[in-house]
Amino acid sequence: MRLTERISHWDPNALPAWLRWGGATLAFLLAFALRYELEGALPPGFPYLTFLPAIILGAYFLGTAPGGAIAVASLLAAWYFFIAPLNSLALDGASVLALSFFVVIAGTIILLIHGVQKAMRALEVERQANATLAEQRRLMFHELQHRVSNNLATVSGLMKLQRRAVSDEAAGLALEDSVRRIDLVARIMRNLHDPSGQTVDMARFLADTGRDILESAGAADRVSLEVRADPLLVGPDVSVPLGLIATELVANTLEHGFPGDSAGRIGVTLGARPDEGKALLQIRDNGQGLPDGFDIEKAHSLGLSIARQFAKQLGGTLVMERRPEGGTEARLEFDY
Repeated sequence: MRLTERISHWDPNALPAWLRWGGATLAFLLAFALRYELEGALPPGFPYLTFLPAIILGAYFLGTAPGGAIAVASLLAAWYFFIAPLNSLALDGASVLALSFFVVIAGTIILLIHGVQKAMRALEVERQANATLAEQRRLMFHELQHRVSNNLATVSGLMKLQRRAVSDEAAGLALEDSVRRIDLVARIMRNLHDPSGQTVDMARFLADTGRDILESAGAADRVSLEVRADPLLVGPDVSVPLGLIATELVANTLEHGFPGDSAGRIGVTLGARPDEGKALLQIRDNGQGLPDGFDIEKAHSLGLSIARQFAKQLGGTLVMERRPEGGTEARLEFDY
């Protein structure tokens, strides 16, 4: 902890009593000795010049009671040694005014320091309570994410078992698509469960997920995937729909752009504009391209329907069009 932080968090009550009162005695003696040495070198009217700093430091670093003791001792010493008539406790109008002035100043200083330290201690207690509450919330959040991902994994496993018992090919493919989507959401939940934070690195996520899609489809040896993405950390409100959109588009490209054993390449680009709070997802391929008259708003594919709905959730519009050089390009500009 830096010196300024130590001073701002200083608690005189943490010191042992002997050190606080011993320090107060030493502070008074040093202030008195210095004032005594300056006698004759100072113009008249400065009897408390060296005592006030001792009171301030004593009240702050040693506590209210030691600071008050320094003030009382300083009052008596200045009254006897440095206020006319010297070496006497006699009172006259001038001495009463001087002593009253000192009492007001010293009392104000001690009360202010006491109030500041009391407020700082209360603030520290509140800060610790907030830190404890924040840690509890973090643990509860990660526990929730962990349970959600485990439950999703259980559902996925049950659906995989069901797939083995289904003989209808169309129903089997529908179950496989559902399992893939559930596994994707579970993976995002596991990323959110990472103690390093409550956000997902979409650049890394797109690269890992794209590779998994190619491998699960058995296309890793014939279709290459290149991901170029700006660093983009987003929370679950963006990561879940964006991950599902990207997954659906890549899977759709594999199914329709590279049917059978056809080969090619897919490029995924994610560009972020932090100053505008927007990002652009682009997925290009050099496959067979879109059929004539294709309109994504009229497409009956479940995957594309899911992608359109999540695009609206992100405040963006999903566009798919044929590339002049062949293949398909999908674009999604969204808010994050």
